[in-house]
Order: sequence, then structure tokens, then C-alpha cells
Amino acid sequence: MKNFLTQIHEVDDKVLEEYLFCWTEYTVPKNTIMTSVGETERYMYFVIDGIQKSYYLNKNKEHIIAFTYSPSFSGIPESFFNQSPSKYYLTTITDSKFLRISFEKHQELMLKHRSIETLFRKATELLLIDTLNRYYELMAYDIETRFKNFTSRSPHLLQMIAQKDLASYLRIDPSNFSKLLGRVKI
Repeated sequence: MKNFLTQIHEVDDKVLEEYLFCWTEYTVPKNTIMTSVGETERYMYFVIDGIQKSYYLNKNKEHIIAFTYSPSFSGIPESFFNQSPSKYYLTTITDSKFLRISFEKHQELMLKHRSIETLFRKATELLLIDTLNRYYELMAYDIETRFKNFTSRSPHLLQMIAQKDLASYLRIDPSNFSKLLGRVKI
């Protein structure tokens, strides 16, 4: 986790060690809803192992927002940062192992150390950039271009995540996703 964080922003070793000391291990079995609609996210997670998905339901159909896996943060970011009820779900796809920190401890350390606050401002900026790029792809590209971009960026996920979930994430009908998988060179 230390290497992951220092790639976002350099923090003095002593400060970073104090911050990392506050994270605790947490394991969750596969197919567990970690956060439900209406619940407030109390923890920020760092994925050590496993895969998770965030999604909302509309007419009993899952619409996948994101997948998280090592090394990355996981959780419902807007619920965590604003301490407001979540509008969607976070579920484990596989058995998952995390480090996690409570909202209160995270806030305390950001107030105490400007460099930790800067680190998470930069991490939030990266999340915003990725989110806007995803919106652009979903709105501007046809299904084949979305599929090609995804498979060039994250081909490993084809072996790790169910096709129906990948299709939902890319906003492609599952039958069209299957056809693209058979037709497009990866």
C-alpha cells in the first residue's frame, strides 16, 4: 500500500507510517454486500486481494459502475467522504481481503497532516478524471469501440469477471458482448 500511495503523492516516511498504522485488516467472503443503498460508508478500503463491484439496481437489473481489485481503493467514495447514505451497492465478487480505515481516523489524520490531505485530494482528482473519461467513452463511443478500449486497457478482467457483469459495465447487451468477444481480436 505504501508504494501505491507514494505514486500518488510523496509523503514523509514518518507521517506515512503513522497513517498506515491506522489501517486494519478486514476479510469478506465472496458474494457479500459490503454496503447497501441507504447505508453510510464508514470505512475506506484498500484492496489486498479479491474483486468487488459497485452497482445500482433499476427494475431489478444491475447496472455496474466499477470494479475494484488490488492494488486500488474500494468503497462508496461519495458516501464515505460526505458521510451520506449510499445510492448504490458494493459487493464482493470473490473472497476479498482489505486494509481499511474509519472515516473518523482518516479525517483526524488529514487534519493533523497536510501531506495526507494533499495525497487524498490528488487521489480524488485521479478518480474524477477516470470517471469523466468513463462517461465520455460511454456517451461518445459505439459498443465495439468501448469493447476494444476496455480489452486493450484491462484484458486480464476477461478471465476474472463474469461476461454479464463486464457487459453491464460497458453498457453492452450480453449477447452483443459475446459476439464481440468472438469477433474482435484481443
